Amino acid sequence: MDTTLRDGEQTSSVSFSASEKLTIAKLLLEELKVDRIEIASARVSEGELQAVKAVTNWASSSNLLQAVEVLTFVDKGVSINWMLEAGAKVQNLLTKGSLNHLTHQLKKTPNQHFSEIEENIQLAKKHGIATNVYLEDWSNGMRNSKAYVFEFLEFLSTQPVKRIMLPDTLGVLTPQESYDFIKEIKDLYPNLHFDFHAHNDYDLGVSNVMEGLKAGADGLHLTVNGMGERAGNAPMASSIAVINDFMPEIEIGVNETFLFTISKLVETFSGVMIPSNKPVVGANVFTQTAGIHADGDNKNNLYFSELMPERFGRTRQYALGKSSGKANIQKNLQELGLQLNDEDLKKVTQRIIELGDKKQVVTKEDLPYIISDVLDRTYEEKVKVNSYVLTHSKGLKPSTTVSITINNETFEESSQGDGQFDAFMNAIKRVFKKKKLELAALIDYAVRIPPGSNSDALCETIITWRNSNGEFKTRGLDSDQTVSAIKATEKMLNIIVS
Repeated sequence: MDTTLRDGEQTSSVSFSASEKLTIAKLLLEELKVDRIEIASARVSEGELQAVKAVTNWASSSNLLQAVEVLTFVDKGVSINWMLEAGAKVQNLLTKGSLNHLTHQLKKTPNQHFSEIEENIQLAKKHGIATNVYLEDWSNGMRNSKAYVFEFLEFLSTQPVKRIMLPDTLGVLTPQESYDFIKEIKDLYPNLHFDFHAHNDYDLGVSNVMEGLKAGADGLHLTVNGMGERAGNAPMASSIAVINDFMPEIEIGVNETFLFTISKLVETFSGVMIPSNKPVVGANVFTQTAGIHADGDNKNNLYFSELMPERFGRTRQYALGKSSGKANIQKNLQELGLQLNDEDLKKVTQRIIELGDKKQVVTKEDLPYIISDVLDRTYEEKVKVNSYVLTHSKGLKPSTTVSITINNETFEESSQGDGQFDAFMNAIKRVFKKKKLELAALIDYAVRIPPGSNSDALCETIITWRNSNGEFKTRGLDSDQTVSAIKATEKMLNIIVS
């Protein structure tokens, strides 16, 4: 059972709209193919009521209404009336699974509580509503009031209940306790259906899921991206991957190829970003960064495991940065349909390492730009821009101070201009005037970034120049537009200086 739309929505600051709930519900049942979804808590708000109506109307027309569940309360029929108005047919009744909660929160005896629960179940049955029962704080109940828990289970065994839900409400169980507690219960009640609802407060959610299944749990409650209160619930993607890879005796119907798609959709709707290193669905989990790993992948897939990205509708990536080797770059070149000889590949590798040292993000889409920039250096370096200071202050004209070496002679000049690059060019003109050299005239100036790139993308500036020999182009590459233009200008200076 996926409970992203109910328990997952208890993630701080998360509230799905009615249309978002309906969209997610459809994808969970029709594409991801979970068995059931828990979509709301009764009595929360008018907006929640309308959201549940939208889901139940769709589910009814799709013959999926029995797969849609709502959390309800022991409240003398108020929740039942809410469900009837919402059109829901399965309630997940919240009850007290520990004597501590029963005594201090409800201030009732077990028999009083059981009697009210029975009244609720009978009322639900009368209105055609099926009942599952949550034993809230069950994990602490097993630790501290086990006799009460088994008294409760004995009572429930006499009731028309479809499933009994065992939540680790505060996420306190260890894997060993998860196994021991569920095993003890299943040994005593082998014919009852028990769901295990793990939380992730100690980052043990998936481990507890594994142990719960080994002990005989009949069902699981999971959430997309592990959403939920505090540290969240056991995450859907990791749990499914673990079951499929390490528990072959268990068959599940979840379509794992859709896990990444639903994960990204929930990320978008919730506004809760997926950590880049989150297993299965994180941005980096199928990315090889070290060059030795890419090399190993080329040699009999030495760094592959059963956790293949294609299972989840993803592809393996090879990161480009200071740890990249030729193998990483070759993998990316292959995807782009590009080839380089060994000498050029060394130059491109060195340039990517330089960019990585500057903490610039290099993507596959940047590669053609980097190649163009590197292979454009066909001249002997006679001019070098050593350093520069670019300033742009409100109310003042942009200014630049430049240090430049021409044929082993160093000059320093300052100037102002209509922009930072214009100021830079004016300073260069002063140096060339001293040297009695003529600059090429700037004819055209174009800037572009790789398609789909973001604000920290590499920027390519292509400048068209004209001198007595005709027109020519130079290009510069940097994450800063002005700096990329300066690099293009430096190439021009090397071309015109004899």
